[in-house]
Amino acid sequence: MRKKKVLIMGAAGRDFHNFNTVFRDNLDYQIVAFTATQIPNIEGRKYPSKLAGKLYPKGIPILPEKDLIKLIKEFKVDEVVFSYSDVSYNYVMHKASTVVAAGVDFKLLGKDSTMLKSKKPVVAICATRTGSGKSQTTRKICQLLKSFKRKVVVIRHPMPYGDLTKQISQRFEKLSDLDKHRCTIEEREEYEPHIREKTVVYAGVDYRVIIREAEKETDIIVWDGGNNDIPFYKPNLFITVVDPHRPGHEIGYFPGETNLLLADVVVINKIDTADPKKIGVVRSNIKLVNPKAIIIDSASPIFVEDPDVIKDLEVLVVEDGPTLTHGEMTYGAGIVAAEKFGAKKIVDPRPWVFGEIKKTFKKYPDIGPLLPAMGYGKKQISDLEKTINRTKCDSVIIATPVDLRRFLKIKKPCTRVRYELQEIGKPDLKDVVSDFLKRIKK
Repeated sequence: MRKKKVLIMGAAGRDFHNFNTVFRDNLDYQIVAFTATQIPNIEGRKYPSKLAGKLYPKGIPILPEKDLIKLIKEFKVDEVVFSYSDVSYNYVMHKASTVVAAGVDFKLLGKDSTMLKSKKPVVAICATRTGSGKSQTTRKICQLLKSFKRKVVVIRHPMPYGDLTKQISQRFEKLSDLDKHRCTIEEREEYEPHIREKTVVYAGVDYRVIIREAEKETDIIVWDGGNNDIPFYKPNLFITVVDPHRPGHEIGYFPGETNLLLADVVVINKIDTADPKKIGVVRSNIKLVNPKAIIIDSASPIFVEDPDVIKDLEVLVVEDGPTLTHGEMTYGAGIVAAEKFGAKKIVDPRPWVFGEIKKTFKKYPDIGPLLPAMGYGKKQISDLEKTINRTKCDSVIIATPVDLRRFLKIKKPCTRVRYELQEIGKPDLKDVVSDFLKRIKK
């Protein structure tokens, strides 16, 4: 039989995992290309032969998604596999309609096809949208597991934006490891908070290799999900974080609703700053689609390094990049801090944006008067630094998970703002972790 020609639509993460678990070494399929979107500067590379396997001695091209229909015709594609996350149902079905109209099958892969099984218990923390508060929830789970005297290793959803052959399996224990692996701002934002709490982090491209390495040094694997993707490993405890600032998104975005449907525990985050009516909508939706899930209410209080750098000053607010771009949030911890500590004015950076950052605002025009900390490459990081220093303001609020001052030369007074998770009422995450540990011991 003729091999089925498949094109995988992705964004340098889920697409590679789907290939590795379903298609690599599979004689029934020929993967003709990956397409790339959402993340800048990831197309134009190849998925290397070292990762692609013996069926692909020349590797597999990674091409721009904007050329999708052209590629379908050029490669005589039979099937398109959609493999990225944090997109609305309208968006997914628009892509599906485009593909189907081109005469080609459109496919989504299920959890049983793509979740690998670990030899160690797995706790997965996922979300229904980017920016829901997944990172502080993951840190809290790690703290609780350690308090019960368990060894913990975090495996992070992939962000392989560099040389893929050097990113098959990466281990981060010290801050110097971030420099050794030439991490982007986006990678540093996710890895550094864990490293500072003395939790080893694994990430990379081949998650079958990664899990076998991680299992050697831990009692429990904690999956730290990216975007609103589903886990790469079959979890023994599934925790999903939802955001009441975006009510309805928990049942309107892919694959966020999948995470909601699969959850053992749902954390409604940010209830200290959300409208009670919006919290009610989210709570009703949880009970509608997953009535068996345990619901935990939580807040994300902010902690400010130096409030005097905010009070009565004109401030530039720098927030997490993905949360403001494809996450579609229009504010975060920095805006909350500016309002709480009496900033005179929040300065709109758009008159001073530079280079790659200017392109980001053009692609995402609804960002508003905030600066996304984009840093997927050296050029973008340099342009971010120039934009901050060009902006006419008194001071800068750094509301990113990583301290930008470690690798940017910011020529203005700065203060950092961060979130932590704080459960309200019972049950709380300590109860959940305690019950989980009793269950896996049986």
